[in-house]
Parts: sequence; structure tokens; C-alpha cells
Amino acid sequence: MLTLYNTMSRQKEPFTPLHPGEIRMYVCGPTVYNYIHIGNARSAIAFDTIRRYFEYRGYHVTYVSNFTDVDDKIINAAHETGEAPLDLAQRFIDAFMEDTTALGIEPATAHPRASQMIPDIIDFVQDLVAKGYAYAVDGDVYYRARKFKHYGELSHQNVDELEEGASQHITQEELAKKEDPIDFALWKAAKPGEISWDSPWGKGRPGWHIECSVMSTQLLGDTFDIHGGGQDLEFPHHENEIAQSESKTGKQFVRYWMHNGFVTIGEDDEKMSKSLGNFITVHDILKTVDPQVLRFFMAGTQYRMPIRYSDANLKNAANSLNRLKIARENLVYRRDNAVPGVDPKITEQLQTLKDQFITAMDDDVNVQNGLTVLFDLAKLLNEYANEDTVKRESLDDLLNLYDAWLQIFGVVFADQTNLDADIDALVKARDVARAAKDFAKSDQIRDQLAAQGIILEDTPQGTRWRRK
Repeated sequence: MLTLYNTMSRQKEPFTPLHPGEIRMYVCGPTVYNYIHIGNARSAIAFDTIRRYFEYRGYHVTYVSNFTDVDDKIINAAHETGEAPLDLAQRFIDAFMEDTTALGIEPATAHPRASQMIPDIIDFVQDLVAKGYAYAVDGDVYYRARKFKHYGELSHQNVDELEEGASQHITQEELAKKEDPIDFALWKAAKPGEISWDSPWGKGRPGWHIECSVMSTQLLGDTFDIHGGGQDLEFPHHENEIAQSESKTGKQFVRYWMHNGFVTIGEDDEKMSKSLGNFITVHDILKTVDPQVLRFFMAGTQYRMPIRYSDANLKNAANSLNRLKIARENLVYRRDNAVPGVDPKITEQLQTLKDQFITAMDDDVNVQNGLTVLFDLAKLLNEYANEDTVKRESLDDLLNLYDAWLQIFGVVFADQTNLDADIDALVKARDVARAAKDFAKSDQIRDQLAAQGIILEDTPQGTRWRRK
């Protein structure tokens, strides 16, 4: 049974989608004022891996992830570069798509943008005002947080404690406008020179929280299965989304809340973030690191757990990925030279491993345990790569399962056909040299292959080779 850890209940729960066979999920995307850092990439990779596993299990997944392209940070960055805010946002949306494509992240079913949904946002805010959940002050519109009786339940915080904290972190000007310090902005009055849209409250732009409520419910319905994002979004962003959405619709907003852990850096395991100034952008990392290695490194940690970013951990991931690659290459070579047929022993072994993999991954997408089973499968590939009597169809079954599991982790190995042909040609040339007793040439070819990591085995049936 598939179980997921629900942040709302703080426990694992059996997962049952709202509509059988279909999963609707929304994952908060980036605010596009800079290149994404690896903390952003961690969230994108984690939920892409989760999505891929759902699809492996046979679900049809509708996956929505937004771009926040209207925000104070974007306005400030555009002012510094001299660009129009939406032009700057588009530049970094393009960069996001380039970087995530390199990391093997599938595009979302939809990538809505705040700027494209302004009329819907205004309608949503008007509805909240009409219901008494929001109020306008000098062109700003605020949400009455205390009026929503479940406020604070997602983050498990007391409203009175939130009020005390909020009073210390907002300006006196804001405090004077708000009925309560914990109230939050749905619509912001435009300042001189800022990007803005006409509204019933004057020129302005949406607050950050309202856009996700509008985009998710517009594309997935008033109630949908899964809402995901980083742990830092649990409060206030997701808390505010719940309040807005459920006040408007009168329905449960999200059935399962999923939050991924942080990326830490340094000996003190400091959280990586743009606000702390200790971030590393994916754009820069990919200049020196294989994107598949970075993807595999991040996909290999269960989504709720923190990840420590370091060169040593990247190197370990690269070594593990290379082991998986070599196992596949060796079996492809054996498969291409195998006789037709099916081996019942392999069929039985594969079923056992499938059951183990699903048991591991059904436990809140526990990728560490899933990878243990994947490496057990890699051992089988290595074992049968060295057997002469193994049957071709069974090797196809091994490779198909192997590739399906690799793809869950975003790993796709390039076709080695041409490379294998070159190695075959060298092996045959060595056989000819040996037959002619030209041992100097034979040894030279063996050394040449050894330098490529190729191990030769002289058998009564002829020379066989495999990768180290």
C-alpha cells in the first residue's frame, strides 16, 4: 500500500487519490529573479522523482508547477539591470527550463504564471472581500487570518504566538493599516514606477500567496490530491494558501501536503538559500559537474531528509552512477550475443525484486531503500553478463526493468552500440594476432583495451570482454 507523510497530520497516511487512477498535484515553483540554486533544484528533482514513481505505479499524473513572475524581488532586480520586470522574469524562466532539462526534469503538465492570471486573481480577492474574509485599505487588500478557524494547523502554530512574532517583523506603516498583525496581503497598491494592473482597489499587483491559490484551483479543481514544496514554504505561504482557498470554496483545499528537506552546505550544515547569500546556482554547477551526477546525487535521498552538498558526496554519486552504467553496458553486450529463449529462474528473480522495490518506494517514496533494490538488480546484470547460456528474452526483461527504475531517478544512459562495435573490432584484431603468434601486437591491443576499462577473458568458446 502506498503511504505518504502528510505534513498536516504529521504522520504517514495511506494514499488514496480523489479520482481513481489519477493524481493531481501542485508544486510551488521559483520566483524568477535569478538562476535557481541547488536548493530550488532539490525541490524540483524530489517532486519529479515522486511524479515518475507515481507514473511507474500506473497513475495518470497532472502536474502543475508555477512561476512567480510578479514580485518585489523581480521589480528590484529589473531596476538594477534596466529591464522591464516581465522581460527579466522571462529570461530566468528560460534559464530555469534550460537547467532543469539538463537535470532530466520533465516539464510540468502546466507552468502557469502570476502575470497571466491577473483577472482570475482579482475575482478571487473580490470573492474573499464579499465573504468578509478580506478588507481594503488605501489600495491594499488584506486577509483576516484570525477569521479562518483552522489558521496555523498546517504549521502547528498557535495564532496568538504568530501575532506576537508578526508584530516584531512588519513595519509601523503596515501595522497601522492592518486590523491584526497576522493579516496578510492579497493585493498590493502600486508604488510609483512599478508594474501594475487596474483593479477595484486601484492600480496594483497580487500578493505572493494568492497566486498559488488561484493557479492551483483553476487548473486542478477546488480540491486536489497533493501540494508540494520546500519546508520553508510550510509557513506562511502554504498556511495562507489554505486559508484563502478554503474560505472562498468552503471545501478542503489539499488532501496531502508534502514538503522536501533543505540542502545544507559546510561543516555546520547551514541551510542554503539566496537570503543567506551562501547559495550555488545550478547554472554555475553544470559548467563543471555532469548534470546526471547532480540529479542522481539529489534523487538518491528521501525527499523529506536534508541533503549535505559537498564535492565528496558528488564524487560518491558519480562512482555509484558509473557502477550502474557499467552493469548495463555489460549486459547489453551479452544480450546482443545471447540465444533466443526465456529463463524461468530470471523471471522469478525479477518478480521478487519488483515486490521489494515497490515495498520500499511505497513507504513514502523511500528512495534510499529503493536504490538498495536497484543495486541488487545491478548485481544480477553483472552475474548474467558472465553466463554463456542465458537467454535473450530474459535479458531483455532484466534490461527493461533496470531502465524503468533508472528513469524514476532521472537516469538515462546513452546507447553504446557504436562503442561496443569498436571494442568488438579490437578484440577480433587481437584474436587474429594471437592466431598468427604475433604476441607483441596481441599484448598491445590488450593494453589498449585495458586503458579503456575493458577486461578480456580467453575461454574455449573464444574471447569474451566486459567492463571493469
